[in-house]
Amino acid sequence: MLEKVRAFGTGLSRMISGPVALVAFFLFGAASSQEQIPSTAAVHPTSLSAKSTSQDVLSSHAHPLPEQGAIPPGTILPVRLRTNISSEKSKAGQIIMGRIAQDVPLPDGSKIRAGSKVEGRIVEVTPVGSASGPRISIQFEKVYSQGKAIPVTTNLRAMAGFMEVMQTGVPEEDASEGTPSNWWTTTQVGGDSVYGVGGPVMSAQDSSEVVGWSVSGGVLSLVSAKEGTKCRGPVAGNKSHQALWVFSSDACGTYGMEHIQIVHAGRTHPVGIISLASDSSKIKIPNGTAMLLRVNAVSRD
Repeated sequence: MLEKVRAFGTGLSRMISGPVALVAFFLFGAASSQEQIPSTAAVHPTSLSAKSTSQDVLSSHAHPLPEQGAIPPGTILPVRLRTNISSEKSKAGQIIMGRIAQDVPLPDGSKIRAGSKVEGRIVEVTPVGSASGPRISIQFEKVYSQGKAIPVTTNLRAMAGFMEVMQTGVPEEDASEGTPSNWWTTTQVGGDSVYGVGGPVMSAQDSSEVVGWSVSGGVLSLVSAKEGTKCRGPVAGNKSHQALWVFSSDACGTYGMEHIQIVHAGRTHPVGIISLASDSSKIKIPNGTAMLLRVNAVSRD
């Protein structure tokens, strides 16, 4: 990978559009954002059949979450997978683990700290050779924060391979030697531009639109719907800036994961079950894969 560096000042001077939005951000946006959102300290870098296995797992979430310590519906959880998942080796019931990749601010002023564990399990594995092709269904069930196991149900918004994640740390263009790395202009998975640590995050769809700001090792951005997909903007009244780590505000689907598709995100029945399929001979989701999970509303029936 080429070693490229770009100065923050150079990045601003080369912007094709949006200078007024950038100036407004630096004059007013950063100060007001600190009042609204707690600061974060990030850490770098065919439908599923309703058979007994899936239903048994789902039934464990039929009780309400505790009022204190619950993660609000609509909250994005940026997760780095810490388990290899494979259609050849993974088995139903196997535990899978991940880590929160960036501090996640919550409405009450608390945070889920970067490095917090996320636990789930393999729900079902459809092997190679089946009529529908290989498929794996997973479910994330718990987030460990402040010494407590918090039950969750989530859906999968986006997923990116290791190389895609690494690319977000590379500056967009060459710049002068000796430029501090925290001045670099970089590109998120999905296309948003980040103008240095503490600088604005500009939309890939409209380069004049500020969608968030950068923090050390991640971003806080407003989630937006992506045209032509089922990925939504804010849900359940949760309109806060979200910890999106290396992802863009409208990131949706898979990136850098050839042949892998999200065939069931977990938003609808069976809620919380995430199904991945491949048009290839096997599915392999390695340790280090980046995921954007979103917390579902939990049934209180």
